Amino acid sequence: MFRKSFLFFACAVLLSACCSSGDGYRIKDGVIVFDEPAPANGQEDMLLFAADPIDTVRTGFIGLGMRGPDAVRRFTYIDGAKVVALCDLEADRVAKSQEILAGRGKPAAAEYSGEDGWKQLCERDDIDLVYICTNWQTHVDMAVYAMECGKHVAVEVPAAMSVAECWRLVDTSERTRKHCMMLENCVYDFFELTCLNMAQQGLFGEVLHAEGAYIHNLEPFWDYYHDNWRLDFNQKHSGDVYATHGFGPDCQVLNIHRGDKLEYLVSMDTKSVVGLEVAKEKMGVDTFANGDQTSTLVKTRNGKTILVQHNVYTPRPYDRMYQLVGTKGFADKYPNSAFAFEPDQIADAAAEYDNLSSHSYVPREVRDSLMAKYKHPIAKEIEEKAREVGGHGGMDFIMDYRLVWCLRNGKPLDMDVYDAAEWSCLGELTAASIANGSKPVKIPDFTRGRWNKVNGLKLAE
Repeated sequence: MFRKSFLFFACAVLLSACCSSGDGYRIKDGVIVFDEPAPANGQEDMLLFAADPIDTVRTGFIGLGMRGPDAVRRFTYIDGAKVVALCDLEADRVAKSQEILAGRGKPAAAEYSGEDGWKQLCERDDIDLVYICTNWQTHVDMAVYAMECGKHVAVEVPAAMSVAECWRLVDTSERTRKHCMMLENCVYDFFELTCLNMAQQGLFGEVLHAEGAYIHNLEPFWDYYHDNWRLDFNQKHSGDVYATHGFGPDCQVLNIHRGDKLEYLVSMDTKSVVGLEVAKEKMGVDTFANGDQTSTLVKTRNGKTILVQHNVYTPRPYDRMYQLVGTKGFADKYPNSAFAFEPDQIADAAAEYDNLSSHSYVPREVRDSLMAKYKHPIAKEIEEKAREVGGHGGMDFIMDYRLVWCLRNGKPLDMDVYDAAEWSCLGELTAASIANGSKPVKIPDFTRGRWNKVNGLKLAE
C-alpha cells in the first residue's frame, strides 16, 4: 500500500513539474517551454548564407493594399531591380500599382488577383524574389510556398504569428537554401543605424540594457485594414503581437545569435479599455484579448536585458522607445534624440565643452557632431537618395536598396531567417506568459545551438 502511495505521489510531483498545456508548450519547473522540432537529416544552417549573385533582381509583389504600392514605387528607383509581377486579392489594386510603374516609365508587370493568384506568381520561372505585403496571417504560407518554388523571400512584419510558424520559416529556408528576410525597416532608421555604429565602436562601453516599443495610436487607421484583419487579430490575441519595430534594433546592437542569445522573457498586460471600446463599435463584440498596454522583459544568455512595449490604443505620441544603456554612455531616441556619455568617451567631439557630465544630455551641437562622426557607412552611401525617395523618412528605401544590393553581389543579407523568427516569436511567447500569470518563457533557439557561430553583427560591404 505504501509503495503504491509513494509511486502515485512521485508521479504527481513529476506532472506538476512538467505538464503540457496542449498549446505547443509545457511548463517545466515553473518555466514555459515550447516544442523545438528536430531538423531534417543533413539540414544546414543559414548563418552568413550567401546565394549566387543575381545581376537583375526580378521581383514579384504580393499584397498591394497599405504597404505594397509604395514598395513597388521604391523598387523603380533601385538599380538592378525589376518589377516582374503584381498580385492582390482585388484586381483594381493591381491596376493602381501598374499606374505607378507607368508613371516611372517602367514596363507593365504581369497581373494576378483572386484567392490563388499569389501561388501563380510564385510559380513563375522568371522571378528571383517574392516580396510579401499581405496581412499577418498569410505571411508564412506564402513565404514557404515561394521558397519551395525556388524564390528568395522578403516578408513584412511580423514574419510569423506563432512559434510553430517561425520554425516553418527556418526549416524551409534551411532546406531550400533560399533567403527569408523580414522587412524590418526600423533597423535602417538613421538614428538606430548611427547608434549601432557607435555601439560597435565601443562608444557606449558594454551595452547592458536596451529598450524598444511600438506605441502608435491606430484609431485613425483601423478602417484601412482589408476586412478589418488587424483589429480582428488583436481582438482574439493577447501579448505583444507587433514587437519587431522596437525589438529588432535592440537585438542587432546586442548581437543576438551572433555571440549572444535570447534566453527567456516575462510579460504582463493591462486590461483592455480603449481596445474593447473600439471593437464594440466596429465589430459588435463584448471581449477583447489584447491589453491596452503590454510590457515584456527579456533576458539574454550573456546577462543583458531588453524591455519591449506595445500599445496601439491609448492617446499618446508615437514612440518606439529606443534606448541603449551602456557602461560608458546612453542613447535615447524619443521624444528627442539625445546622448549622455562619460566625458572621456567623447573628448574629441566635445573639446570646447568643459562641463560635460553623464548626468545630463550632451548639448545639441555635440549630439549633431557625434551623429555626423559616427554616421553608419550604409547611411553615408545612400542617405541622399533615401531621403529623396522616402518611405518613413528614407529607412524603407535603405531596407529595399540593401536587400537588392546583397542579392546582386552575392552577399549575406543584413537580416536572416533567424532574425525573422526571433523577433516575430514574441507574439505567442508573451501571450503564453500572460496566460500563465506572467510565468517566464524559455525563448526557442532557432539556430539550434549555433547562436555563437558568428562573432558579432557585421553588415556586408
